[in-house]
Amino acid sequence: MIHPTAMVDAKAEINDGVEIGPYSIVEKGVFIGEGTQIGPHVVVREGTTIGKGCQIFQFSSIGEAPQAVAYRGEKTSLIIGDQNIIRESVTLHRGTVKGGGKTVIGNRNFFMAYSHVAHDCQIGNQVVLANGATLAGHILIEDYAVIGGLAAVHQFCRIGAHAFVSGVTGVALDIPPYMLAAGSRAKLYGLNTVGLKRQNFREETIRALKTTYRIIFRSGLTLEKAIHKVAESDLAQVPEVQHLIQFLQQTKRGICR
Repeated sequence: MIHPTAMVDAKAEINDGVEIGPYSIVEKGVFIGEGTQIGPHVVVREGTTIGKGCQIFQFSSIGEAPQAVAYRGEKTSLIIGDQNIIRESVTLHRGTVKGGGKTVIGNRNFFMAYSHVAHDCQIGNQVVLANGATLAGHILIEDYAVIGGLAAVHQFCRIGAHAFVSGVTGVALDIPPYMLAAGSRAKLYGLNTVGLKRQNFREETIRALKTTYRIIFRSGLTLEKAIHKVAESDLAQVPEVQHLIQFLQQTKRGICR
C-alpha cells in the first residue's frame, strides 16, 4: 500500500506487498523488493536497490549522494539485501566512482537510530550498528560484527567477523575477527566470548581462539613472528583461526592491538 501523500516516481520498481508511508519520496530508478515496509518521511534516492522484507523507519535517508569532496554527481548505487531493519533517521549513502561505484549491505542487519553508513562501505550479514554508530567511507564489516553506540570507524578500516566494538570507541585500525575492542582509541581486550557463545561456537573453538589471541597479541612477538608461530601449530587446523590469520595478513591500515 502506498499512502496518497507519498511521492513515488513512475519509473521506480515497486514489488508486491510493499508499504510506503505518508510523505515519503521514492525516486526513479529505485527497486524495492517484496514485502518491504517504508515508514513516513523517508527519502529513497535514485540508484538504490532494496531487497525483500526490509523495515525502514521514519526520517531515514536511503541512497543519498556520498559526502565526498571529489563526488561530481556521477551515477552510483546503494544495494541493500533482504530483511534489514533500518531505524529512525539512519543515513545510508551511495558509492563513489573511485571507490567502485557502490555501497553494499547484506542481509538481516540492524541499523539502530541515527547510525550512518558512508560511501563505498561493504557490510556483511547480521551486523549491528547501535545508536549513533558512524562508518566513514570504504569500510568493510564482516558478518555478525557489532558496533556500539556512538562509535566511529575511520575510512578504509575493516571490522572482522563476530568482533564487538564498544560504545564511544574510536577505531583507526583494523579490528580482528572474534575480538573485543574498546577505548577512546580502540584497544583489544581479549576475545568476544559472550558474543561467540551466543552464536553457539563450540567450546574447543573458543579455547583455540583464546590461545591464538595470547600468542599473537600478548606474547611480545612481532605480528609476523606470532602469525608464523600460530600457522605452524595445530591451532591452524581450526577454520576460525585460519580466518583470523588471513584477516591479519591482509591488513593495509594496520591491526588494533
